[in-house]
Amino acid sequence: MTKAELIAQVAEETGLTKAASKGAVETVVGNIIKTLKKEGRFAYYGLGVFEVVKRKKRKGRNPRTNEPVIIKAHKAVRFKAAKSLKEAVNNEKGAKK
Repeated sequence: MTKAELIAQVAEETGLTKAASKGAVETVVGNIIKTLKKEGRFAYYGLGVFEVVKRKKRKGRNPRTNEPVIIKAHKAVRFKAAKSLKEAVNNEKGAKK
């Protein structure tokens, strides 16, 4: 699903205009990003947890030239899916369809 498809889905299910739905979706995503920057963690019950993790500097290889390269230390976002989300995706017993 693309961002445009998500906005259309929100508009259809809520009865909002596409412009209002776009604003709502962008507000939610923006607040998730702000929370990750400020607190380093965002949890949504039933969906999962987004968490900022620090990656150390490390050696890597350029796949085209096979030359060694240094990958700088950086932050990355890790997502851990909630049990209910995993069950829903796998259609396990007790998952909502």
